[in-house]
Amino acid sequence: MIPLDEIRRARERLGDTVLHTPLVRFDGDVWLKLESLQAIGSFKLRGALSAVRAASLAELADGVVTASAGNMAQGVAWASREAGVRARIVAPETAPRAKLDAVERLGGEIILVPHEIWWQTMVERRYEGVEGLFVHPVEDEAVMAGNGTIGLELCEDLDGFDAVVVPWGGGGLTTGIASAVKALRPGVRVVTAEPETAAPLAAAFRAGRPMEIDYRAAFVDGAGGRAWLPTMWERARPLVDGASAVPLDEVADAMRLLAARAHVVAEGAGALALAAALRGDAGEGRIVCIVSGGNVDAAVLARVLAGETP
Repeated sequence: MIPLDEIRRARERLGDTVLHTPLVRFDGDVWLKLESLQAIGSFKLRGALSAVRAASLAELADGVVTASAGNMAQGVAWASREAGVRARIVAPETAPRAKLDAVERLGGEIILVPHEIWWQTMVERRYEGVEGLFVHPVEDEAVMAGNGTIGLELCEDLDGFDAVVVPWGGGGLTTGIASAVKALRPGVRVVTAEPETAAPLAAAFRAGRPMEIDYRAAFVDGAGGRAWLPTMWERARPLVDGASAVPLDEVADAMRLLAARAHVVAEGAGALALAAALRGDAGEGRIVCIVSGGNVDAAVLARVLAGETP
């Protein structure tokens, strides 16, 4: 767990720059935590800003580097611009164009590489020939502490809830939120949600250990993955009570429901938690769904709203 005091210090670092996002009722006992309303359209601003503001001037002298397919890249670019330093982002060649365009608008410099090199950059925490403070999109404790401020807000804003459903990408969001929630509300269940085409955590929970999966790329680009980051299984195992692998059709259905009934634009990853809750994978009681982001390509959104599963 990330210590509760570290999460509270992260909230002090963030101040009022990060939005205390609304928690709204969707239907019955299902609630939505709208991280899609952050300045960059994603929760990633919390972790990126927490990490950059925690760094010393000496650490920031050569700028900031990260490896990201989109949302963390935007968070690091935003935080680096605020700090007045250079931001360089190693991104996979398959990253959505809408997210890359947003990074460039924020002043970030993009280095496109094959997926294998991007993954290696995350594992090794460096990219050959590029200097700067490496802010890991998942594993850095300052990043996870920033993510954990979502959990503090949940516990302050809702008197009682039984489960929180969190989209799982690399585990940094889940670890942060679960650390805060389990410290303040030990009985609350933490359930993760992944697309079934890229669900290493759900597979690990079934097998009792990390294992290889049959990965297929899909329109849900901000969650799930091919494999594990080495440190995250040990972090996740004591914090996560259940793991859902959601069919793509149900993710698309949840995106349409969020648009039609909650007037919320969510990317595939942002709709995963609601999809998992609606299929019953979070159990009974009052359930909070983390709508993690709303950065979706217009063409993908159009197809989803037209009734398709891209």
